[in-house]
Amino acid sequence: MTAFASVLDAVGGTPLVRLRRLVAGLAPQVHVKLEHLNPGGSVKDRAARWMVLDALAAGALAPGGTVVEGTSGNTGIGLAQAAAGLGLDLVAVVPDKTAVEKVAALRAYGARVVVTASGVPQEHPESVRSTARRLADEIPGAWLANQYDNPANPRAHAESTGPEIWADTGGRVTHLVAAVGTGGTLTGTASFLKEASGGRVRVVGADPLTSVYAGGDGSPFLVEAAGRYRHPETVDARWPASFDPGLVDRFERVPDRESVHAVLRLARHEGILAGGSSGLALAAALRAARDLGPDDVVVALLPDSGRAYLSTYFSADWLRRTGFLDEPVPDLAHEPDGPLVLHALPAPRTSLDPLPLVLDDTAPAEAALALLERAAARGDHDAGAPVPVVLPRPRRDHAPAASEVSGLVDLATLRAAPRGRTVADVAVPAAVRAGTGERARDVLDRWDAGRGGHALVLRDGRAVAVLPRDRLATAAGRET
Repeated sequence: MTAFASVLDAVGGTPLVRLRRLVAGLAPQVHVKLEHLNPGGSVKDRAARWMVLDALAAGALAPGGTVVEGTSGNTGIGLAQAAAGLGLDLVAVVPDKTAVEKVAALRAYGARVVVTASGVPQEHPESVRSTARRLADEIPGAWLANQYDNPANPRAHAESTGPEIWADTGGRVTHLVAAVGTGGTLTGTASFLKEASGGRVRVVGADPLTSVYAGGDGSPFLVEAAGRYRHPETVDARWPASFDPGLVDRFERVPDRESVHAVLRLARHEGILAGGSSGLALAAALRAARDLGPDDVVVALLPDSGRAYLSTYFSADWLRRTGFLDEPVPDLAHEPDGPLVLHALPAPRTSLDPLPLVLDDTAPAEAALALLERAAARGDHDAGAPVPVVLPRPRRDHAPAASEVSGLVDLATLRAAPRGRTVADVAVPAAVRAGTGERARDVLDRWDAGRGGHALVLRDGRAVAVLPRDRLATAAGRET
């Protein structure tokens, strides 16, 4: 055991664990670095410690002052831990999609938590970063940590994470796999390992499929604390200064489903309970390992614990309602008795298939009407069926994320719309949202019997179909 003078001195020194069951049949060694064993529960303890101590040393933050930061939770918790240990105040600005466990943890440390909108452009005054900047300007003695552009963020990993991996593998590490959020973890760790190895270490960036880092369309994804979402109205697309993309030898673009299933398998097969971004890194590491030999040593950085996601990634109800479990998955879930919503779909669909027809919510109702009428005349659209109304996006490679769907609209509604209205003005909410992995009768149970409308069907958190009530009723009627 080692005695520390303060909790900040206990940051780092996390264990490296070799995987066994998950990598059966693969030639290289695959290790995971368990960053949830930092005292604050995540890799962000490192950046938080370095940023706060650096600011105090430079005089940018005065003793007893206030730290302000926009965060999805983990950096905020690291900063809250540091602030409590150093007698500082913390104001954490978090998006409204942040896991409830993370918000509760921030408040437990004594932080003031400001919850703001997640689905707005970066320049919007209510965005996370805009709100954090405003509060830092308004609060006397406040200092904005600004993890995205703070050089102490990657330096934390160049001075701690990288050297730890090098020492614990005896300099044998050949591949580093890490997700990219702010980019500080990958950049700092990779810069040290590449220099220490004379350029021998290869770096794999793990990125959600739709994240812009690896060339995705920027649409939302469900893995927290990784990737880069870009609202279609965002003007400033500048990447964080903390991230050096030149250090990445290649990216692995990982769908949310693969990341979620990886983190479930990690818990069931290796006894390691980690978060969604850990599943992302693990999935990318397993992909990389398939092409490597017995002399290779792969290290994947696992950013945080699964205990912050018990209500999401590790909840069977959440997994089924969002469509992440819709067929029997070995060792993960049991098939519920009776047909699933998936069985009521007219044809199999995946979250990688764009819907045949969607309408941008800013489009004039007259233009949308003409579009649907042409599609109906060609036989490409059922004249009585509604279509999803979504946020406009220049490129749409996949089915729209559930958070992008603002409602449904059909031909009859568009024909009755007053002139000058947009599609958003006349759209109506879906009667219910249903995951492909739910039992049809469970969806009907929460669908008000006297309410009409349609169900918006989700697979991997993305809208893949619109179903009328009678189709679900037919499926439910086959249940025993």
